[in-house]
Amino acid sequence: MSVTAKAGYTISVESEPYIYQVGFGNSFASEALDGVLPIGQNSPQKVKYDLYAEDISGTTFTTPRAQNQRTWFYRIQPSVSHDGFKTSKEQNPCLESDFSPSNPKVHVKPTQMSWDPFKLPTVNEQVDFVEGLKTMGGNGSAVSHEGLAIHVYMANTSMQKKAFVNSDGDLLIVPQEGRLDIQTELGKMMVRPGEIVVVQSGIKFKVSLPDGPSRGYVQEVYGAHYELPELGPLGANGMANVRDFEHPVASFDIDQSDWEVQYKIGGKLFSCFQDHTPFDVVAWHGNYVPYKYALEKFITVGSITKDHTDPSVFCVLIVKSKIPGLSLSEFCVIGPRWDVASQTFRPPYFHRNTAGELIGVIFGDRAMGPPGFAPGGMNYRTSFCPHGITTEVFKAGSEMELAPMRVGEGSLLFLIEPSTMLMLTDYAVKGNGFQEISTEHWKGLGPNFLKHVAEINANLKTSGRPELKINGSG
Repeated sequence: MSVTAKAGYTISVESEPYIYQVGFGNSFASEALDGVLPIGQNSPQKVKYDLYAEDISGTTFTTPRAQNQRTWFYRIQPSVSHDGFKTSKEQNPCLESDFSPSNPKVHVKPTQMSWDPFKLPTVNEQVDFVEGLKTMGGNGSAVSHEGLAIHVYMANTSMQKKAFVNSDGDLLIVPQEGRLDIQTELGKMMVRPGEIVVVQSGIKFKVSLPDGPSRGYVQEVYGAHYELPELGPLGANGMANVRDFEHPVASFDIDQSDWEVQYKIGGKLFSCFQDHTPFDVVAWHGNYVPYKYALEKFITVGSITKDHTDPSVFCVLIVKSKIPGLSLSEFCVIGPRWDVASQTFRPPYFHRNTAGELIGVIFGDRAMGPPGFAPGGMNYRTSFCPHGITTEVFKAGSEMELAPMRVGEGSLLFLIEPSTMLMLTDYAVKGNGFQEISTEHWKGLGPNFLKHVAEINANLKTSGRPELKINGSG
């Protein structure tokens, strides 16, 4: 293992075992054996080596070209070659996909909330990635393809002869502890803490744990796909660069043993059993391809004169809603950066947002606010819930020297901003380190204005205006 300093914080970097193609939204072509991809067509009468042609469509057939997503596979056996769908014997009771208010297993919470770092499975448990998924909250419904879900995962066992397909939505996975070795139909990706990976709906994948127990976060979006945000006045450069997104290359196995392919459909688990590996794609071409991104490559922009810029400048990926100009959700990253703003209160200002805010810490100390800012934990506040820094941080920020300074050194956190309320699950609010954040953190924010009443009244009297009247005894 080597340790490399990147972008102001230190990351443990294992040797990268795989190679990638780079870009975002590209139409790629990849073949593990030369000459397999058909020339000038998708579905020839006979594919080289008697492979099967198979199409996967991530959008409807008639979606405009600029948004259309699909990939052609050339595989040893087609996906239809299995023994039929069956309800999985072991359902995950902590998965939820219906966030309507009529569902008794989801709840509205009006305040600020936090969760302590989620506990990894014990050595006596064998929990793989799918079994370790726990739904924290969401909105909309997987069945209606509207909305999103937030999950965490805690696992200690690699998936063996089992692949997973999420038919409900795209998964954005954020490892916090332990790497994920992800094998997909399109190739392999190694994803470490400090990177994110997106696996689109319908794509088969399995997760191995090369470092042992692993923990992290997942955002699932229904009926939509992740996009890069527009850069607006920034122009052509800044934020997440297109060339920093990495996609796998074709890689296939020959394995004629028994496999289970598990599907999540409407939040329920179903299984197909087959006598061959699902990872038998020899070549492929298209733009419906999983990808990963290293968060330290994000180019942070901000004010270099005064005041703060809005947190959308931290946005890595966006999911558009069906309402023009309104995001369903934004995924943002906040890491080390310079703060040089003059005549400006440097810490985050107090605010109330139409969007909710969910924050997770990947690593580092973020002792700028109330609980929930520990690595592996989480913090959430619903829309228009007042929130901000603690009394101590406010007082320090009001008196600090406004010299250029590094902030967030040695830390990395993400921020998810859903435009609609998250309904919280039973799992989220019944134990598991859950707490509603005490207002004691802000008790010291008293009415300092009243200390100046005598001075203000003297000025008012000079200008011939009535003096202030103070009501109440507080």
